[in-house]
Amino acid sequence: MIKKHDKINKKEIWAIGDVQGCYDQLRTLLSHKVFSSGENIELWFAGDMINRGPKSLDTIKYLMSLNERNVCVLGNHDLHLLATFAGFRKSSSSDTLEEILNSADVIDIVNWIRFRPLAHFEQNNLMVHAGVMAQWDIKKTLSLASEVQDLLRDKNWQHNIKKIFGNTSLIWDDELKGNKRFRTITNALTRIRLCRITGNMVFSIKDPDAKEKDTNLVPWFEMPDRKTKDITIIFGHWSALGLFIQKNLICLDTGCVWGRSLTAIRLNDRKIISVPFNIK
Repeated sequence: MIKKHDKINKKEIWAIGDVQGCYDQLRTLLSHKVFSSGENIELWFAGDMINRGPKSLDTIKYLMSLNERNVCVLGNHDLHLLATFAGFRKSSSSDTLEEILNSADVIDIVNWIRFRPLAHFEQNNLMVHAGVMAQWDIKKTLSLASEVQDLLRDKNWQHNIKKIFGNTSLIWDDELKGNKRFRTITNALTRIRLCRITGNMVFSIKDPDAKEKDTNLVPWFEMPDRKTKDITIIFGHWSALGLFIQKNLICLDTGCVWGRSLTAIRLNDRKIISVPFNIK
C-alpha cells in the first residue's frame, strides 16, 4: 500500500530556464516523455516568461493554464510588461509585447503576472530570476521579496510600480528605506549578474569572465561570505553564462531567444533535457 506521504516524496521538480516568448520550443520541451507522469511533476519557471521571443501571448496564456502547483517567478522582462501597461515605461524596438498589450485578455494577464512571486523556496532549493545579495540569508531573501510582491499585489500597484525601477540603487544596506530599498531588492532578484567586491551591482557588463580583466568584479554567487552558500539557487537571466551547474548553483538561461536552446533540469537528480530554438 502506498501511503500519502510516499506520493509526496516522489514528486519531481523540473526547473526551466528563460522562455521569453519561445512558445513552440516550450511546448516541444514539455512534450518529452519525462513529463508524461502528470500529477507528480511540478514545473518551476525561472522568470522572463515573455518578451523578445516570437509568441509572448501564446506563452503567457499557456503558463496561466497550467496547474497552480507550478511556479513562475518574476523576471525583469515580466516586470517591464507591468510597467509598460501601467504607462510608466515605453516599449523598445526589441520588445515583443504589443500582442499582449492589445489582447482582450490583457487585464487578466497583467493581474496573473503581478501575483507571481519574486522568489520561491522549497526542499532547500531557491529559485529567483537573477540572484541574491551576499548579505541575505534565505529568511531575509524571502522577506525582502515579499516587500516588493506586496507593492505589486496592492490595488494601487500601477502607482507603486515606479518605486521598483532604477539603476541608482546598487548596494544593499539594511537601513535602506522607501524607493531605494525596493529598487535594490528588485535589482538583485531580477537583474544582478556581476558585483564589485564592495558589493555594488554592475549592470553594464555581462561577461561571466570579466573578473579575469578586472579583479574587482565577481559573479554575484562568488561574493565572499555569501549567506546562501548552503542553499541550492536556481536562476536564469544570464545567457552569456549559459548552462552552469555547481553543487549549490544552477543557471538555466541557455539563450533560447537568441537562437540557442531551452533547457530544463530535474532537481531530484539533475537530469537535463533541452530543445534547440530551430526545431526540426
